[in-house]
Amino acid sequence: MAIPILLVAFLLPLLAPNFISCSPVQDPEKIVQEVHDQINNSTRRKLGYFSCGTGNPIDDCWRCDPDWEKNRQRLADCSIGFGKHALGGRDGKIYVVTDSKDDDPVSPKPGTLRYAVIQEEPLWIIFERDMVIKLKEELIMNSFKTIDGRGSSVHIAGGPCITIQYVTNIIIHGVNIHDCKQGGNANVRDSPNHYGWRTISDGDGVSIFGGSHVWVDHCSLSNCNDGLIDAIRGATAITISNNYMTHHNKVMLLGHSDSYSQDKNMQVTIAFNHFGEGLVQRMPRCRHGYFHVVNNDYTHWEMYAIGGSAAPTINSQGNRFLAPNDRFNKEVTKHEDAPQSEWKKWNWRSEGDLMLNGAFFIATGGSSSSSYARASSLGAKPSSLISSITSGAGALSCKKSSRC
Repeated sequence: MAIPILLVAFLLPLLAPNFISCSPVQDPEKIVQEVHDQINNSTRRKLGYFSCGTGNPIDDCWRCDPDWEKNRQRLADCSIGFGKHALGGRDGKIYVVTDSKDDDPVSPKPGTLRYAVIQEEPLWIIFERDMVIKLKEELIMNSFKTIDGRGSSVHIAGGPCITIQYVTNIIIHGVNIHDCKQGGNANVRDSPNHYGWRTISDGDGVSIFGGSHVWVDHCSLSNCNDGLIDAIRGATAITISNNYMTHHNKVMLLGHSDSYSQDKNMQVTIAFNHFGEGLVQRMPRCRHGYFHVVNNDYTHWEMYAIGGSAAPTINSQGNRFLAPNDRFNKEVTKHEDAPQSEWKKWNWRSEGDLMLNGAFFIATGGSSSSSYARASSLGAKPSSLISSITSGAGALSCKKSSRC
């Protein structure tokens, strides 16, 4: 039986473990494990038969349902943040991908992923079995589509990956996206009635180019040619949640360039993600717009975690930041491409963040600025609950007729 969200929300604050010290530590891995053990040994034990509830509002909306496989499209009603109105293919038919091949980007065969994503009508796309899909060219999506990998191990890898360009209402859930390459100098179909010439692509895992109402949830992403998830050229109304990101340099770019002022209206929520081993920088790197970074677990960076230029508004709440042992790279933030006299005016704040191993966040601008209203998209949970909230980050191993 699904647990009522309001009941879980009421219980969790009462069950939160004691405050964790924010002072530098000698053994950061031990501290992280202690936090994790505290959550498991106190919160989960006290919840008893409510143990399906994690405090993660997305997961608690659908993962407790043993019949999730029969109610797949309910997922579309579980989003949060700026991308919460992304319908994907909720109001359309379920389309089953039966063929992992991608031989012809201009005339894709029925049964392939490419054939499904270019259709005009809303579709909820699922997979017949485990698949590794090596795309020949970018997968250019049409509006009102969901790619739902639950119940199968689906990898999009080894070729160009996903492009969301000037379309709307996209959900990508439960997929492994990795080792993405550049594509281009080729014709690619983007609808049943149109194909066109594509120049060289960047090689992103997910490229959101002018798209809106986009939700990327519970994906595992790593080792792509450029960004893991990039949003540029007026893209907005985006939620990036519950993803597990590893082994990559420039993780996430939000905003095309300092001179592209159309990105001033960009709003992106980054919530409940685990930024894991092998990451270097840009978690995210922001320009111009409004960015809510809430309840994420940062367990690795080499240069910095959150950065930006061109005066973005960054609202960091309830995250856990574990700094690297390198004493020169413990700062969470990086203000780029501007003198200190300018970036001190940018609105960047940290509220309720847990700083470990000497991590520190340089806040700037006005603490009560009205800009933060446009960079706020959901209520933050206490950072002491991060282990529970992000424990399922990445693509899930879901089995039919049981909780996911």
